[in-house]
Amino acid sequence: MRIEADTVEEYIEALPEDRKDVIIKLRQTILANLPEGFEERIQYCMPSYVVPHEVYPGGYHVKPEDPLPFMSIASQKNHVAVYHAGVYADQDMLEWFQSEYSSRVPKKLDMGKSCIRFKKLDMIPYDLIGELAGRMTPAEWIAIYEKNVKR
Repeated sequence: MRIEADTVEEYIEALPEDRKDVIIKLRQTILANLPEGFEERIQYCMPSYVVPHEVYPGGYHVKPEDPLPFMSIASQKNHVAVYHAGVYADQDMLEWFQSEYSSRVPKKLDMGKSCIRFKKLDMIPYDLIGELAGRMTPAEWIAIYEKNVKR
C-alpha cells in the first residue's frame, strides 16, 4: 500500500481506519525511545527515522542525496511493517531481537532482512519495538553501516 504524503501526519490521515491507531502507537513508541540525533520524516513513502545530512553528510550510499535510513513503519496491503536497518546490518542486534521476540510473543516471527511483519495487529509487542528503537544511537548506526553495509 503506497501512500503519497509529504508529512507523517498526512500519511496517517490517509490510512484506513483500522490501521491509524496501530501506526500512531508505533510512531509514539518509536519517538519515545529513539536516541537523540535521529530525525522523523517521510522517506520512501513511509514514516521514517533517519540520520540527517547534518550528522552524516554522505547520506545513503545507494542514493547519497537521501539521509541515512534507520527505521521506518508502514501500513502494507496485508500487514503492518517495521523496518529496522540495524537488525539487517548487525548480527548481534538481530539475534537479540529474535530471542526477545520469541520470549514475548506466542506467534512465530515473520521477518525479512530488515522487515518485521505484523499480520495480527493485536499481537504487536510495542514494548519490544520501543526497546529496539532505543538500542542504537546515530553514531553507533553510522559505524555499523560503514563497516557492514556501505561498499
